[in-house]
Amino acid sequence: MATQDGLQDPRPGPQVLVAANRGPLSYALAADGTLSARRGGGGLVSGLSSALSRRPGSLWVCAALGEGDREAVRRGVSEAGVRMLAVDEGVYQDAYNGIANSVLWFVHHMLYEIPVEPVFDAEFRRQWDAYVAYNRAFAEALAAEAGPGAAVLVQDYQLALVPGQLRALRPDLRIGHFTHTPWAPPEYLRILPDDVREQLLRGMLGADRVGFHTERWAADFARCAAELGETPAVSVHPLGVDAEDLRTLAHRPVVEERLAELREVVGDPERKTVVRVDRTELSKNIVRGLLAYRELLRERPEWRGRVVHLAFAYPSRQDLASYRSYTESVGRLAEEIEAEFGTPDWRPVVTYVKDDFPRSLAAYRLADVALVNPVRDGMNLVAKEIPVVSDRGCALVLSREAGAYDELGEDALVVNPYDVSATARALHEALSMGDAERTERTKRLAAAGCAVPPVRWFEAQLAELSA
Repeated sequence: MATQDGLQDPRPGPQVLVAANRGPLSYALAADGTLSARRGGGGLVSGLSSALSRRPGSLWVCAALGEGDREAVRRGVSEAGVRMLAVDEGVYQDAYNGIANSVLWFVHHMLYEIPVEPVFDAEFRRQWDAYVAYNRAFAEALAAEAGPGAAVLVQDYQLALVPGQLRALRPDLRIGHFTHTPWAPPEYLRILPDDVREQLLRGMLGADRVGFHTERWAADFARCAAELGETPAVSVHPLGVDAEDLRTLAHRPVVEERLAELREVVGDPERKTVVRVDRTELSKNIVRGLLAYRELLRERPEWRGRVVHLAFAYPSRQDLASYRSYTESVGRLAEEIEAEFGTPDWRPVVTYVKDDFPRSLAAYRLADVALVNPVRDGMNLVAKEIPVVSDRGCALVLSREAGAYDELGEDALVVNPYDVSATARALHEALSMGDAERTERTKRLAAAGCAVPPVRWFEAQLAELSA
């Protein structure tokens, strides 16, 4: 581990390091100036935290995301095994919102409205420079902290340049990069300016191994690298859920309370439920899902009064105009369905916009049908989580463009996410499925969904780097 003066520190640095935009905890700054730490949620964060806890001396390098985090860095407040980087807030916003979320996310999910976007101009170049600087801050921190020959696992598209930058600083390190999104095929990645596309790929190629959730995303990356004359070492590691942990969480008293509330909202206990749990992310395809549900009620009037769509649509990235507009569209369409079909004793669709993990788990347990219809998704853990905790078993309506399709497609009702009518028919089939068939499908879906829990997923990548 290097010291600030560039000399070699005699203490051995950590041998296992994780780099990710978001860390395992965050700090809140109270009005009286006190700081309090809160552990991060989500399967990946908890899984990585669990994996690192088994390796004493390991380190998680992440960004200070909020004012509380930045204040903690200023005061030197930290937790063992975590290093937060207080990157300039302007640089962070340009890198995260300007490039990662508004360019790389759109490219990999193929979301651009091509006649009018993207536009790569001087403002884009300024933001790209910020993205380079943001990645460099991580590379320099990792180079300074890592012990000789350490293994470094870099996470996701926000840090795509880190492997190449880190390789230049510390050629002794074993570096892995894992992308949790899809990877764009070569013909779509060529949307990027030529020099930026090459810089992006060269950054990734700095890793000893590059990982993806599915063979499809891995193959697309390999084809992009081949255009530079490179043959990368690519691995496929489909991330699953920790079934035991998830089931424990799903049966806490707070979840039981939320479950009782949802049952009251649904009303008649004979009514079936169609459940979706998503952020209002453009790729999640919530609007087409609602259109399909509306078509179901129009074309299959026998379901009126007999089904409730619980649509959890948690606002995401509301500082971006396109996301605000999309969130408003979701709300408007839900209101239109309510106005067209609702009766005094039946709400056909109920939306929830406030993020509430216990309520999401309660909806998982209540689901008769799970609707997961993204236009494109690296994995989609919701498709795996719902069958694991469902009380009565659920039928899964699943987009063929979700990474989870590779593992779950055989026991799901698979749809083209753009085909609203086909999705409506799949919802009808799912709602009509007999109890025995639904139970058997759910068992197989749950087994596939928890086949590679986060700790095993992480350890497999470490083992590859050590081979």
